Amino acid sequence: MDYKKSKAPVNTVTRNIMDLCKDTGNIYESVAIIAKRANQISVEIKQDLSKKLAEFASYNDSLEEVFENREQIEISRYYEKLPKPTLMATQEFIEGNVYFRDPSKEQA
Repeated sequence: MDYKKSKAPVNTVTRNIMDLCKDTGNIYESVAIIAKRANQISVEIKQDLSKKLAEFASYNDSLEEVFENREQIEISRYYEKLPKPTLMATQEFIEGNVYFRDPSKEQA
């Protein structure tokens, strides 16, 4: 997933509750779906960041030398400026890009 192309706002935005519960008919179910998707996005971002920062890992045991790596700082700044996973998940849910299903309703 390309996080830079996300149309999610960086700041918190007030949402209309009726827009959120339009697809599910229940605001609590919508919030649960958004929360699960936000957790997925969060894990994905964390894995991506860890993979990129692992390239700069230093395995020296000396505490005397601390190097400031410019590329590492730029990578960290990029991830700090990204919208929060909950905002990304909410935007995806509103746009209809989140797949969800309720197994209890399917068996009826």
